[in-house]
Amino acid sequence: MGRSSFLLQLPDFQATQALGRLLGSQLAPGTILLLGGGLGSGKTTLVQGLAKGLGITDSVCSPTFTLINEYLEGRVPLYHMDLYRLNPEQVLALEVERYWYPGETDPGIVAIEWPDRLTSPPPQALTLTLSDRPGGGREVTLGAMDPANLNRWEELLGHGLLVDEV
Repeated sequence: MGRSSFLLQLPDFQATQALGRLLGSQLAPGTILLLGGGLGSGKTTLVQGLAKGLGITDSVCSPTFTLINEYLEGRVPLYHMDLYRLNPEQVLALEVERYWYPGETDPGIVAIEWPDRLTSPPPQALTLTLSDRPGGGREVTLGAMDPANLNRWEELLGHGLLVDEV
């Protein structure tokens, strides 16, 4: 039986950003990342690193009130969503699916904070769940909506990109 997830230790803020940078430098357009975790668990910090890895120079902050921030000048676009303040019906009205269906927007990386607000999470999405560790630091559980997509994490791990974080 194969793995169902990967667990990485992130000892500090810099490690969380470094993981984001590595992902930003390697993930393909069309990748959807569902970012779970409580308030202050590092979701936006990870997206800031992701933006740096994509070559985005704009300041990245949580779109808590704007809901969606689009960063178009990197290697590929980054679409950063924060659904915290929305209920599932409001998320439906926002039509976030346009960011992962071909033709609606330029293909990019979609990073969604508070994905539990989605009524139909995209089946191709990769999941990252951040949590605080007792004694300091964080850990992140890497998974996939469809277990068949776990191989995408295995490819990143196999290329040595995340080995130092395991």
